[in-house]
Amino acid sequence: MGGARVGNGAPMVVEAGVPGYGAGAGPDVVPAMWGCGGRRRRRLLWGFFALLLTAVVLRRFNLSDLVPMRLRGRVLGLQAKNSQFLLEDKPFRIFGGSMHYFRIPREYWRDRLTKLKACGLNTLTTYVPWNLHEAERGTFDFSGNLDLKAFITMAGEVGLWVILRPGPYICSEWDLGGLPSWLLQDPEMQLRTTYKGFMDAVYEYFDHLIPEVVHLQYKKGGPIIAVQVENEYGSYAEDDNYMGHIKKALLKRKIVELLMTSDNKDGLSFGFVEGALATINFQKMEKDIFLKLDNIQHDMPKMVMEYWTGWFDSWGGPHNVYDVDEMLETVEDIIKTGASINLYMFHGGTNFGFWNGAVHFEEYKPTISSYDYDAVLTESGDYTSKYLKLYQLFTELTGNTQPLPPLGLNKASYGAIVMQQYLSLWEVLPSLVEPIKSEQPINMENLPVNNGNGQAFGYTLYEAVIPGGGKLDSRGHVRDRAQVFVNTLFIGYLDYTTQELSIPNGQGYRQLRLLVENCGRVNYGHKLNDQRKGLIGDIFLNDTSLRNFKIYSLEMKPSFVQSLHASLSWSAVPDSAVGPAFFRGTLQVQHMPQDTFLKLEGWEKGAVFINGRNLGRYWKIGPQETLYLPATWLKQGHNEIVVFEERAAGRIVQSTDLPFLGRIQYVS
Repeated sequence: MGGARVGNGAPMVVEAGVPGYGAGAGPDVVPAMWGCGGRRRRRLLWGFFALLLTAVVLRRFNLSDLVPMRLRGRVLGLQAKNSQFLLEDKPFRIFGGSMHYFRIPREYWRDRLTKLKACGLNTLTTYVPWNLHEAERGTFDFSGNLDLKAFITMAGEVGLWVILRPGPYICSEWDLGGLPSWLLQDPEMQLRTTYKGFMDAVYEYFDHLIPEVVHLQYKKGGPIIAVQVENEYGSYAEDDNYMGHIKKALLKRKIVELLMTSDNKDGLSFGFVEGALATINFQKMEKDIFLKLDNIQHDMPKMVMEYWTGWFDSWGGPHNVYDVDEMLETVEDIIKTGASINLYMFHGGTNFGFWNGAVHFEEYKPTISSYDYDAVLTESGDYTSKYLKLYQLFTELTGNTQPLPPLGLNKASYGAIVMQQYLSLWEVLPSLVEPIKSEQPINMENLPVNNGNGQAFGYTLYEAVIPGGGKLDSRGHVRDRAQVFVNTLFIGYLDYTTQELSIPNGQGYRQLRLLVENCGRVNYGHKLNDQRKGLIGDIFLNDTSLRNFKIYSLEMKPSFVQSLHASLSWSAVPDSAVGPAFFRGTLQVQHMPQDTFLKLEGWEKGAVFINGRNLGRYWKIGPQETLYLPATWLKQGHNEIVVFEERAAGRIVQSTDLPFLGRIQYVS
């Protein structure tokens, strides 16, 4: 123990005996120790006695008594051994459910988590959206509805383990699969590869994300028992070295729990990384499907990381529904094999604002605002027949009666909300937004806004002066949908399928306007690098490229909506009101606010803002016909509703206590 220091900092040395004090020492020696020269010996003696006392105490008490209660017995964590999971060497089955904190109002987190636990599940899984936590490069937000620590801690308080899925890519029908749009400012960007520009951004993100959760791991006393490496990479598989880099990045930042990967049956072998347990995703229980896991990892536990309880919806399509009895039968079959299971989704929630993703295979299809998913709990957290049958199943499976689920939340119908005021976009634009002048079109992500991070979502208006009429040709450069105007006269739409319009002749120079909407970036597939929005190239009139643009960034953030209050141009809604325009009304709440749903019958396409916050998109093509409005967004008294309508405006917004997500189609 020669390295320890006591008192004035001198090295403490424990000697076998004290010279001159022991056998053969005369009485005249002892008094000499208490003189000036004996102080050092006295300190040595007291140090020696203290060590003896410490040794006696440690022999009488167990060393584990010095370990915090929350850490006792937490040594091995979740292990994958001999075809089964072990938690501290005891057999363990994962019965999980997915829900995402960023799709649920924070005030409802505990309600949803409690319902998951009461259903008989023992584990929560959640994604982490990079593009919300780092909306601007180098600026990180883990507050409010993005307080990941609070969400995970609350899950632990409810009695749930947690499997964390931090990405960086998450898919999840979320804009760009959770990747921030500012990555696309780099014209050479190669997402989800070891391309330096991408990996440097990932490392910086992990440097801020992982410290938020590292102390919440199981071995640190928290509820996180496993962490997923990326997500469904086998379906992308652009870089053989990529998954290894992501795994090392997690380990380097002190992730110590079991690592997992997640893929569908076709991507298993390409998404596998040594040192992580492979899991599988599916909806239908095909014969010998688990043999595909055995082919890449022998004698390991089986887990369905995503058992799809329903499916998401796209604008213009049906509302997808998965039969409850077929779902229950498949869940039972999975459990009978001895596999663990995670229900994706247990509760879907809402794609508030403009954060929905899209798919683009044969055609481009943006996802709707609702992420109801036909899940076990509805978008608003209500029970379904799926919940009741799963509750019975897990009660029988465990042999224990589950705690009674909490009561459902009341819904309210606040009646018709009359839109009383009107504000044309053309009238308010000059006073609210400073235009960007550019000889050529600039895509949304490269606009010099948001501290150099570009525009992430919403609308972008491009204006150019034209001398006459003729053929307007986008040549595929409109992403995703543009309303075309000459001055304020509506001409038509340009999108992926309609790329030409006829511009009528007129006298003198006129203003051509293209109001381009980002309808949602692709979240899955090989088009991730091709998701720049706005005008991504030249627009041609009579085969001549247009030049000298004024460009207006219209993200419609809360600050923009709030600035509409200062406008003096609000007027009564005219009989022939058309968009693009803002319409304003008041929702009156006399008592404690309750959840409700807004129906925009008679309106065409746009977005709804409640007290300055973006509730989501609506579109007459369906399937979604109501927008979920949580009570937490309302206040007692006056609530301002602003509707941004692109074209054909209605007169009222109806508040109802029942959702309607459109014509049902059963998933086959």
